[in-house]
Amino acid sequence: MLLRRFPLFLLALECIFPRASSRSAGERRQCAFQVTPQNSEYLKAGNVSGSVQLCEYTDCCVGYYVAVRGQLHVDVLACDVTEKSCPEATCKAQTRFNKQVVKCVCSAHLCNRNLTWTDQPEGPVPSASVDETWVVIVAIVLVLCLALVAAQLRCLSRHKKKTQASLSTSPMCACQTTQLSQIDVADVQLHQIAGRGHFATVWRATYRGSAVAAKVIPAAAKHVFISEKDVYELPLMNHASIIHFLGAGRSDDGSWLLVLQFAEYGSLHSFLRLHTSSWPTSLKLCLSLSQGLSYLHSDLHTQDSAFSEGHKPPVAHRDLCSFNVLVRGDGTCALCDFGNSAILRSHSGHRQAGNAMGHAQTPGTLCYMSPEILEGSVNLSGWCLHGDVYALGLVLWEICMRCSDFFEDGGVPQHLLPYEAELGGLLTWESLTIHVSHKEVRPSIPDHWQLLKQGPALQDLLRECWDLDPDARLTAQCVVDRLVSL
Repeated sequence: MLLRRFPLFLLALECIFPRASSRSAGERRQCAFQVTPQNSEYLKAGNVSGSVQLCEYTDCCVGYYVAVRGQLHVDVLACDVTEKSCPEATCKAQTRFNKQVVKCVCSAHLCNRNLTWTDQPEGPVPSASVDETWVVIVAIVLVLCLALVAAQLRCLSRHKKKTQASLSTSPMCACQTTQLSQIDVADVQLHQIAGRGHFATVWRATYRGSAVAAKVIPAAAKHVFISEKDVYELPLMNHASIIHFLGAGRSDDGSWLLVLQFAEYGSLHSFLRLHTSSWPTSLKLCLSLSQGLSYLHSDLHTQDSAFSEGHKPPVAHRDLCSFNVLVRGDGTCALCDFGNSAILRSHSGHRQAGNAMGHAQTPGTLCYMSPEILEGSVNLSGWCLHGDVYALGLVLWEICMRCSDFFEDGGVPQHLLPYEAELGGLLTWESLTIHVSHKEVRPSIPDHWQLLKQGPALQDLLRECWDLDPDARLTAQCVVDRLVSL
């Protein structure tokens, strides 16, 4: 049985599809309910009646609050969608991110209505005398200056040692990258939760007066933070269709922070769920997305006389889906969420995947997994770029299925994830493998598309992206060229 071979994936599926463990109405937890439109995913956690939610899959109530000038403002009151254990019967506050965020989880009916929280200042810290303070400051400055000089000398030394012909050419000196990306988290002000993932919470925030997205990653998921930061910090990692990275830091409570460009429309999944679009708008989404993936897959070198040689090796995204693509105000897409990505470096002509921690990684979101991944015929530590192109074809299909010019009389179907119409609630690793790999079924393309001017070319493009044979699939750059011809 395939299911017995993948215990880790089954555990992931249990987190993604908790509906299998629904309970009877008599056992359901009642939680206070109050959410903003950006947190609509909590509606799926149970039935809502007024200000009360009847939990479908959990016994835990949750509350999220944002602290503004010592006052708490409700961001979320609902049944929890992540916690499975909540031993406390009362809603005891847990501060997060320099006390800007307060969270509580509890296990009694309506317990999240009453938060136990006091914003007490920290106790006084014994201070040194003025003379002692200046001595300490001068000593610290001297140490930092010496460290900076030593770091620059190491960079110059590395610059002289050119790597032989190999794709493992070192990126620009790590000392430069780290200093440029390091930010003071005190300059980041969190305002509202914009989304949640398996490992992180994304906030609408401001950084030095500008609107940004702040991705907060728990201390325990350090490997995700490092993998994503490593991708953003690659030399030449600057493209219009890759979300702009502004910096990273760590808060006092140990959580990790990535500060990113703010995308006005949020995820592509949210955009497609709320909006239909004309063919020019749909093409703009498809083209910008494909250009971003093509750039991510590219192998680039440049020589800067001021520094060392810059090399951006190919990067496999490994979790490309409409949740991990952002839509900006100008209607273009930008790739994001590189916590599961792999930087592909070559040694002696053999390409290898690597990340900073060398940790085992799951292969992405279930319904976007390629046939070879579902069958387990690809070594996840080696990976290739074909799986990304398969997922790209599915995302392009999602965009086109919401194109108003492709359907008469405004009869555009509601947004569905790949294979949701065919498999619905039966989507499991085994059912998807049978459907996608053994039966070779792909998402349905409407018959009348054959009559559209762009229809035949678009059908061929999608089918060549999600071909069963990985080597027969288009490259991301070929997808860009095909879309430009449309």
